[in-house]
Amino acid sequence: MPEQEPDRPSAELERRQVLEALQESPDAALVLEAIEHLQPSELARAVATLPSAEQGRLFELAEPDRAAAIFTQLPEVQAAALIEELQPDHAATILEQLPHHEQAGLLSEIDVRGVEQILSHMETESAVAVRRLYDYPDETAGALMVQDVLRYEAGSTVGAVAADLQRHADAYRDLEVQYLHVIDEGGRLLGVLPLRELLLSTPETAVAEAMLPDLISVPVSATVDELEDLFTRHSFFGLPVVDDAGRLLGVVQRSDLEHAFTERSEDEYRKSLGIVGGEELRSFPYLLRSRRRLSWLSLNVVLNIAAASVIALYQDTLAAVISLAAFLPIISDMSGCSGNQAVAVSMRELSLGLATPRDAFSVWRKESSLALLNGSVLGLLLGAAAWLWQGNLFLSLVVGLALAANTVVAVSIGGVVPLVLRGLDLDPALASGPILTTVTDLCGFLMALSLATLWLPRLVG
Repeated sequence: MPEQEPDRPSAELERRQVLEALQESPDAALVLEAIEHLQPSELARAVATLPSAEQGRLFELAEPDRAAAIFTQLPEVQAAALIEELQPDHAATILEQLPHHEQAGLLSEIDVRGVEQILSHMETESAVAVRRLYDYPDETAGALMVQDVLRYEAGSTVGAVAADLQRHADAYRDLEVQYLHVIDEGGRLLGVLPLRELLLSTPETAVAEAMLPDLISVPVSATVDELEDLFTRHSFFGLPVVDDAGRLLGVVQRSDLEHAFTERSEDEYRKSLGIVGGEELRSFPYLLRSRRRLSWLSLNVVLNIAAASVIALYQDTLAAVISLAAFLPIISDMSGCSGNQAVAVSMRELSLGLATPRDAFSVWRKESSLALLNGSVLGLLLGAAAWLWQGNLFLSLVVGLALAANTVVAVSIGGVVPLVLRGLDLDPALASGPILTTVTDLCGFLMALSLATLWLPRLVG
């Protein structure tokens, strides 16, 4: 029987090994030997749980390429926080081991003054390239593109290009090469040369003759939504990025665009849950995490008091029909779920450019018609449950009608509020959820308790 692969060390064991080595070994060689067997992903997991002092010492001892490999395994926000703790010259040495677009991504999470200090210690060519990427607006082709692409002038021959690739194989090995980009003397993009055409063409063939001239390029200012539309319609691995004069600047890769959309979705999800101020990890300082959460939770206290005040106004009705209390959270929760579905669709259409604030009325009309159908079905189900439990037709009418009507309200609000907030230049991901929750609670309680008060003799008789 084949030998079983030994178990990988657990996360806690990894952490203890690294921590003990840092605390007990004054010799840098002994520390590095203690962590030698750990893969970058394992070491990154251990680093994430170390005290800040030990984290700093580890990165001071580790070789720059080893430290850079750890950074690539950490969440970007945590890697950036660690870079800020390092001396600028040492941080620059580590960052220079990474591709320019990854350097720019990490620096975008750092205070501006820290960025300038780090860039001042980089080699001039690298600093210029990173600064150019760093200055592009977020979620544009310029911010996402990879500058390290292979480009050759149209007058070159296939043989000369092949010789250059072989001569610099080690330097090009880490590049994701699917196409070679053909430019004129001014750096303007003329076409692309697939590697297949390079291999099948004779050495004397001019690159301009072997290239594909009909290609799609994107301006440096193209948004991620525009890029997604192109990648959806075309099965490209990457798209060349050009400036206003048509000069080749870099390439946006499909994988980097997908990563950008994943980050956007995660950011919107955090905001919808009331976690503001960016990404949060449990390794962050307690006071910082507390402040970020409380800033929105405190407002929710006020909003929930407003909803609870409705119950206080009808406490006599609720005391007389105590069974109604069991249905109030159901009415609120089910309506909120329906409203959140509408919020999700509106947020998605906003991100894809399929809806704008001007479409609010059209969205409301479509959502309200759907809500009438879904609300009626949900109201019948809840009303039937109330009748089976209490055998009171008027109780079933109260909860059924309240749920149906509140579903229409919730779905209408869920569909329209994100558009209205975007039109007011407010963040729909952050504010839509609390607004929806408060209004559905308030309206649901109000409808149920108002109907119960109207039919109170029938409910207690």
